[in-house]
Amino acid sequence: MITRTASARYEGMGKDGKGWVSTQSKVLDGQRYGFGTRFENEPGTNPEELIAAAHASCFTMALSFALAGAGFADGRLETTARVKLDKEGDGFRITRSDLQLTASVPGIEEARLRALAEGAKANCPVSKLLNAETTLEVSVG
Repeated sequence: MITRTASARYEGMGKDGKGWVSTQSKVLDGQRYGFGTRFENEPGTNPEELIAAAHASCFTMALSFALAGAGFADGRLETTARVKLDKEGDGFRITRSDLQLTASVPGIEEARLRALAEGAKANCPVSKLLNAETTLEVSVG
């Protein structure tokens, strides 16, 4: 079993508070987040951006392994995830994650690529974690 960790600290409350997030690997080390980075466009990160990064990277790696398992050894996969945060009652809810894949895999039929991509979308661990609609758009090129 693998366990990865991240931590967050928030000082002050509500809109006036400021937060910092760090990851075990130190790729993020005291990265700023707060109201301004989440709901406005201030520099820093936010939970939805981090979830989008996790989903895009998890899906892309899962598809890479599925392609390797199907006998494909060369190619390029690029994925963008768009995570949507909607107002729900007095709070908010992440309602969807839209994956957009551009793939260049020599020798693969488009239908086979789409089938493997759908399987990766359904089975990557982050997709399984999210309780939100997940869509997939595939571009071959």
